[in-house]
Amino acid sequence: MTDSAHIHGSLRNRLAYTLVGGAAILAILIFLVVRNYAAQIAQQGQDDVLGASVTSILDAAIIRDGKIEIDFPYASFSMLSTPSDDRVFYAIHQDDTLLSGYPDLPRPQIQGTHDRDFRSALFNGANVRLATATRVLIGADVRTEIKVSVAQTQDALSGTLNRISRNVGLFVAGFFLLATLLSFWATSTTITPLKRLTNSVTRRGPKDLSPFVKPVPVEMAPLVSSLNYLMARLDHSLKQSEDFIAEAAHRVRTPLATVRSHAESTLHRVEREDNRQALRAMMRAIDESSRAAGQLLDHAMITFRADHLELQDLDLVDLVRDLVLRLTPIAEMKDIELRLSGDKDVKVKGDPILLQNALRNLIDNALKYAPSESNIDIIVSADPVARVDVRDQGAGFPTDRMPELVSRFSRGENAGNTIGSGLGLTIAQDVAVAHQGALVLSNRPEGGACVTFSF
Repeated sequence: MTDSAHIHGSLRNRLAYTLVGGAAILAILIFLVVRNYAAQIAQQGQDDVLGASVTSILDAAIIRDGKIEIDFPYASFSMLSTPSDDRVFYAIHQDDTLLSGYPDLPRPQIQGTHDRDFRSALFNGANVRLATATRVLIGADVRTEIKVSVAQTQDALSGTLNRISRNVGLFVAGFFLLATLLSFWATSTTITPLKRLTNSVTRRGPKDLSPFVKPVPVEMAPLVSSLNYLMARLDHSLKQSEDFIAEAAHRVRTPLATVRSHAESTLHRVEREDNRQALRAMMRAIDESSRAAGQLLDHAMITFRADHLELQDLDLVDLVRDLVLRLTPIAEMKDIELRLSGDKDVKVKGDPILLQNALRNLIDNALKYAPSESNIDIIVSADPVARVDVRDQGAGFPTDRMPELVSRFSRGENAGNTIGSGLGLTIAQDVAVAHQGALVLSNRPEGGACVTFSF
């Protein structure tokens, strides 16, 4: 029972949280990697354009009559136009002298011919990307170095990165949502075999100890093997107990019958009244013990057969009629008439041995508690369900204890000196439950008890 189990968390939730957490970490990594890679690609595109602009300016520089002349190509700055109208800054230096442009533009220190430098910087309060390259010009009597720097603000790049981040974020959110749904689906799929095993255990009857034979995942094989081993041990213990009870009841009943016959023979030879009373008390005790042993044997047999019913197509009317014929001599000794009525043909599917035992106990109980010169009505009907009603004209059941009377060894206060073991109604109810039926006790308005055995 779950009330007595120490529950610590949920395996399904733990697995789901693990998968969802892994999906969240993976989604964040995907977002960072894709955005970083997109930023690198976008930055590389801007660097290529800035580099081309610097190269076109350097290629336009020439020495004429010992002086540097640079005829700016139109494409040098037009190629830097963007939808965001980014601002462009430039500076041209000959050796360390500014020839044209913005004097405050940062001047990276680079060496070597046609070397290039790309870096981000802050200029005029704006973030800019700065590309710088150098070229050495050699004339007749002149050797000089030209350094060109072109900078561009990054508004367009920022807008592009924002769009990329938004799109990647939507993609990652969709990925995370899909991964979460898949996680819950995978969790449910993984837990399903365990649920099937749980339902299989829950649906079993209290005495169904057969092994589990349905295929299970390899991870659950040790659990199922342990359950099968436990149920095999329980089944073995239960059978040993049933065999012990049956054997004990059989061994007790036989010598009791012998002792009773000796006591009855002695009663006929004894003349003193006190001795005769003692012998009668002894015979009564022997009868009670013999009946208890017999019903213990019946109960053990029913307990064993209840989970292994040998179902047959039966005519319930014929089965009850046979019991009435067998018990009629006992009824006649008490001047009681057994009256069978009801439908002429009631077909049922049941175990004949168990049904005979249960119905015999019900009729026998009625015979014990019914007064002399009375009637016991046994009614067999098929509507609305197959049922047998046993009605007597005795004192009826104690109203306040009626639900307890079907318990083992339970008897009503009105039992008096009537011989009984308190197992008759228990046996009948066990048989009814084994046939998916019920045993209902009630008192008749005109007096007497009524027991209904239904299928």
